Amino acid sequence: MSTLIKPFRALRPDNSDALSVIAPPYDVISREEALDIAKNKPSNFLHISRPEIDFPLNVDPYSQEIYEKGKENLYKLIDDSILRQTDKPSFYVYSMRSDRHEQTGLAAVASVEAYENNKIRKHELTKPLKENDRVKNIKSLMAQTGPVLCSYKSDKRLKIIFESIKNSLPIIEVEDTYNVLHKIWKVDEENKIKEISSFFNLMECIYIADGHHRSAAASRVSKDGEIKNILSNFFLTVSFPHDELRIIDYNRIVKDLNHHTSDQLIDKISKSFIIEKIGKARKPTKKNTFGMYIENQWYLLSIKDELIPNDPVNKLDVSILQNYLLGPLLGIDDPRTNLRIDFVGGNRGLKELIRRVDNGENKIAFALYPTSMDDLMSVADKGLLMPPKSTWFEPKLADGLLTHIFS
Repeated sequence: MSTLIKPFRALRPDNSDALSVIAPPYDVISREEALDIAKNKPSNFLHISRPEIDFPLNVDPYSQEIYEKGKENLYKLIDDSILRQTDKPSFYVYSMRSDRHEQTGLAAVASVEAYENNKIRKHELTKPLKENDRVKNIKSLMAQTGPVLCSYKSDKRLKIIFESIKNSLPIIEVEDTYNVLHKIWKVDEENKIKEISSFFNLMECIYIADGHHRSAAASRVSKDGEIKNILSNFFLTVSFPHDELRIIDYNRIVKDLNHHTSDQLIDKISKSFIIEKIGKARKPTKKNTFGMYIENQWYLLSIKDELIPNDPVNKLDVSILQNYLLGPLLGIDDPRTNLRIDFVGGNRGLKELIRRVDNGENKIAFALYPTSMDDLMSVADKGLLMPPKSTWFEPKLADGLLTHIFS
């Protein structure tokens, strides 16, 4: 039986220090937001995942001194016993509660070999700059910090195991900046470890939901052989059943109308979409529909039925919008690199789309219906790639509560 995941000796805070350490994922906030969150909080994990916040703004965030500062900050927390390493390799049951939503998964380290053999399946391309940043971060820290959010096809037997473990007191219970409650239970009993391992290691695969740059960076570090430590052949993951993960909308805004007037653009859009003028902001309530905001007016767009493709990538709403509107009409050739388009997570609401159009920064905004986990798994199973910014997962895993250190 090949190894997909295994227990690990986590570096973590005690519950009494968790609030001072917990931080958002490094890549979902701006430098300014990171500065604000970590202000007057020397133990906040952003000093490790985003150490540029300890430097003036004119310092290159990718310079080697930045990464060395992150290492210094990590080992100071270790020296001060704010972060301590567990003696025995363990699994961790990890739950997140936000509003009325709760999801429970397993924190473990996953095999880079399994990642390379497509037992840990990808659905996105990575950006070289972001990937290089995490490679330097891992090498300087001799640790892999931010957990990769993964998913597996739901199994009732695992849910029963996790719920039984949750009947005991968690080792960590802390609320983050966004009012998400994080709870973690340690699993170090040999029989439980064997039972959980057998379930996961017999799975056909697990899926990367969020964290492609972290996992790709871990793979590169493992392959380059510079870190001669077997622990670098594994990377930190938290895996949730697919029916508990929540994907919310990931919306688009565009800086200009590509030399069209609004009337000209709407006329061209009507060739592929049924257009309905609506009185107020409204999120799409089903697939193949889109909200559009332009010149203080909201519209509901519905792609014409005969234009909906059958293949798993092109039938996605993000693909339909790109292929029938953003590309041919607004000239957004590659949304991964085109500087005229930006992306807004649905957690910021439609008000953020309105604000960023009404202030003149952009000319048009689009609200999308969320991609489903079934769509994501279908794409990954066929070895295909989803368009950029197809998914926004909420709630987000926290940084700092569990770290995979190579010692």
